[in-house]
Amino acid sequence: MKKYMVEYLRLFAIAGIVAFLDQWTKSWIHQNLMPGEVYQPELWLTSYARFVYVMNTGAVFGLFQRFGGVITIFYFVVGLGILIYIPRVPPQARLIRLSMGLYLGGAIGNLIDRLTYGYVTDFISLGILPVFNLADLSISLGAVLFVAGILAKEIAAT
Repeated sequence: MKKYMVEYLRLFAIAGIVAFLDQWTKSWIHQNLMPGEVYQPELWLTSYARFVYVMNTGAVFGLFQRFGGVITIFYFVVGLGILIYIPRVPPQARLIRLSMGLYLGGAIGNLIDRLTYGYVTDFISLGILPVFNLADLSISLGAVLFVAGILAKEIAAT
């Protein structure tokens, strides 16, 4: 049991930092912008980068609108899966462990929004990309790193 405690502490540290930063940035948006309002620190950057307060009832990057309940359940299931699976990940698979912490932190950040407001606060708008938040970025990065970690593990095994 003590062996797994360190792994859980690392997982929760990564997830906690991600969830904290996500909620902190969303709090700034709630305090400074109204839904739909745009903040552009530099006018010349407006077409490339800006903050836009969007109330997202869908998934990452605004996908699957009107499926908030299903997405909430999905985040709970994946989070539980991470908690169950983390002891089975070899200690040398650092990339996989990092990816799980990033994903869990992002899921927690967006779950806090869903349970508090009934929607997720998105605000980062870059070029033509859908509006997103730090939790979305963390979930996406976590998924990419997880696949990269699995591929690296498979390549190393051959």
